[in-house]
Amino acid sequence: MSKLDILRLTAFAVVVATWAFSTIYFLVARRKRPAETQEAKRDPASYWGIAIQSVAIVAVWVFHRSDLGPLLPMLAMPRWLDAAILAAAMLIAILSLWLSIASIRTLGKQWTYVARVIEGHRLVVEGPYKLVRNPIYLAMFGSLVSTGLVFSKWWAFFPAIVVFLIGTQIRISREEKLLAATFAGQWTDYTRRVPALFPGF
Repeated sequence: MSKLDILRLTAFAVVVATWAFSTIYFLVARRKRPAETQEAKRDPASYWGIAIQSVAIVAVWVFHRSDLGPLLPMLAMPRWLDAAILAAAMLIAILSLWLSIASIRTLGKQWTYVARVIEGHRLVVEGPYKLVRNPIYLAMFGSLVSTGLVFSKWWAFFPAIVVFLIGTQIRISREEKLLAATFAGQWTDYTRRVPALFPGF
């Protein structure tokens, strides 16, 4: 087995481990939410965004490269570039895991799957929320990208990115509509300072 093959297997193991850990953490965090939290407003339309994001995530896992070979086998990529892509995928996967956990911890009892605000809802602008307004979605996007770079067929990976971003936009628009109605000027000031999903955009 070559060094590149070992790197492929290592990258795959890292991606799988970060997905597994983040899923377990999400489930535990959900169970630990206070039962007495009173919901003030909810937007069920955000479920459409969740469904679309899920389609993209399923696609990068189902349509996979059985040999864990290069993402674009039709191109004669040098070995160093292939290794660099695998290393980048591992770094993205680890950073995405950290970002998702840090974001959930920062939100505390306000974290949830669906667009909503609760009684006494506070606009969170610290921690990862200084970087972007939706760091959990950025972390999910990073996990998707790392999976595609290591595991997916290119013809599934690139459309999955587009589909995921469409679902993400739906979720962001529904959630931010609730936050704008709740926090008014404070929210407007925050959106002027901090981008929605990607730092610098």
